[in-house]
Amino acid sequence: MENWITDIIEQYGYIGIFLLIAAENIFPPIPSEIILTFGGFMTISTNLTVFGAVTSSTIGSVVGAVILYFIGTRLDMDKMEEIIDKWGGLLRLGRKDIHRANKWFQKHGGWTVFFCRFIPLIRSLISIPAGMSRMNFGLFLLLTSLGTLIWNTVLVNLGAKVGDSWKSIVGYMGVYSNVVYAVLGIGLVIFIVIFIKKRKE
Repeated sequence: MENWITDIIEQYGYIGIFLLIAAENIFPPIPSEIILTFGGFMTISTNLTVFGAVTSSTIGSVVGAVILYFIGTRLDMDKMEEIIDKWGGLLRLGRKDIHRANKWFQKHGGWTVFFCRFIPLIRSLISIPAGMSRMNFGLFLLLTSLGTLIWNTVLVNLGAKVGDSWKSIVGYMGVYSNVVYAVLGIGLVIFIVIFIKKRKE
């Protein structure tokens, strides 16, 4: 996949970065770290600029996020209730639980959307619950754009600074991802334990 990504950027420049990042947001297995750091590297070996790479990648990210947001709006509470009615017994979840989660996201969803833009994989998928909870679209767009701009600016600039060693950044990002996933996993276990205790009470 790495060679495919680099070939597209070399061939299509800004348009390639835009299309790859838009696709990465819709299909998270495509690694944004490779796209952005290699795009940064290309700014020192071609006529691409850091500003252009950041701009095209940010627009691509926002387009992909908006698509997932509107997919989320198709998954309304009625459909979620149908799923819970069918499978909730196995998950030990009821309608009250999904309504509570929906209210939580409406209250805290803004910061969730912003901070999740810095977490690989989740940075893309967070757009779906934002759409499901009917988060204010203007706010979603603003926070998604800000979070994405920061993420893209950092990685493109890192790629430009390290030059031929851009692959080393990808390796460090892999370590970063593993640490974040471990922290999230621990947090999820703690949340589940607390949630179960409260339900029993």
